[in-house]
Amino acid sequence: MKEIETLWSEVRDLSLGYSGRVERVNSPLTPLQFLRDFVSQNKPCIISNAINHWPALSCWTDDTHLIRALSSVSVSLHLTPNGRADALAPFNPHHGFAFNSASSSSTEASTTAATSLCFASAHVERVPFPEALSLISSGSRDRASIPKFVAYAQQQNDCFRLEYSALASDCDPHIQWATEALGCLPEAVNLWIGNQHSETSFHKDHYENLYAVVTGEKHFLLLPPTDVHRLYIKEYPAANYSYSWVTGEFTLELENPIRYVPWCSVDPYPSPETKDDEMSKFPLYVNGPAPFECTIKAGEILYLPSMWFHHVRQSPDERGRTIAVNYWYDMQFDIKYAYFNFLQSLHYQSTLNSTLHEDSDSDADSGPYV
Repeated sequence: MKEIETLWSEVRDLSLGYSGRVERVNSPLTPLQFLRDFVSQNKPCIISNAINHWPALSCWTDDTHLIRALSSVSVSLHLTPNGRADALAPFNPHHGFAFNSASSSSTEASTTAATSLCFASAHVERVPFPEALSLISSGSRDRASIPKFVAYAQQQNDCFRLEYSALASDCDPHIQWATEALGCLPEAVNLWIGNQHSETSFHKDHYENLYAVVTGEKHFLLLPPTDVHRLYIKEYPAANYSYSWVTGEFTLELENPIRYVPWCSVDPYPSPETKDDEMSKFPLYVNGPAPFECTIKAGEILYLPSMWFHHVRQSPDERGRTIAVNYWYDMQFDIKYAYFNFLQSLHYQSTLNSTLHEDSDSDADSGPYV
C-alpha cells in the first residue's frame, strides 16, 4: 500500500515540514493560539519563558529545600538494571533471567534463539524521599561506571499532587492557557526525577501533554500518529523486575497469568553489537522520514500532542539529576481517534528498499538510525 507512505509525506508537506525541528515560540501562548495553531493541528511545539515565575526553577536546585519539604514523605522509586523501565527486555523462558551491573552489556547483546523479548516493568519500592534522592544521584557521579541499578522517580499516577504535594506551591497547579484552550483541568500532574541513565522507550499516550523541565535537559524523538506502522507495534508478554538488596541482582519474571502488552519494537539507539540486526528488522523506521528531534531545557515546556510517539533521554544538571513536571490533559476521543484506529488496523507491507544508505554508518553512532 504505497498510499500509507504517501501519507507520511503529506502530513509533513501540509503541516509538519521536513526539517526535523519542532517549532519554538518565545512566550506563553494565548488559549486561541494554542488551540488553533497546535492542538487542532495535532502539532508539537516548545514554549519558552512560560514558567519563569515558578519558585521551583531556583529552589529545586537546592537539595536542602527538597529534603526539608519532603523529609517525612515516602515516595515510589523505580529500579531497573539499565535505566529502561516499561521497555522491551530479553527473557529466556527456559532459564529465567538474572541481571547484574557487571553483565548488563553482554546480557543484552547475547540474545539467542531461545531468548524472547518481554515488556519489562520496573521494581517499585517505597522509600523515604531523602534516600530516594540519594539513590537517584548515586548512579550519576561517574558516567564511565555502571551502577548496580538505575533509580528513577517516575510514578505516573498523579504523583505530584499525591506523593509530592508538599512541593505544590513551587509550581502552577495547571497551565492556565492550556486549561482554557482544552476546557478542562489536568487529569494528572506527575513529577519526574532521574539521571542520565534513565531512558523511556518509544510509546504514545492518550493525553495532551504539557511537559515542563525544571532542571537538566530532556531529549525527545517524536513521530506523528500517522507513522504508526514504522514503530512495528507487537504484543509482548508482561514481566516485572525484582531487585535483591542482598545480592545486588535483578530477576525478571513473567506475570502469572500471562498478560500481553502492545509495544513499539524499535530501539532508535541500538548498541554497536546489535545495530546492523536492528536496522535490518525495521526498514520502515530506518528508511522513512526522519523523526523530529528536540531538546527541552530548564524553564521550557514541550507541548506533546495526544497519540504522538515519543522516545526520551535526558542530560542531568551539575548535581546529576533531571527534574520535570508534566500535565496530562484528557484528549478528545473524536474523529481523529477513529482515523488513527482505522489506520493502525490496516495490514501494511513495506515497499521501501530495506538496503541501507551508503552513508548511514558515518552518522549512526551520533543519533537515531534514520
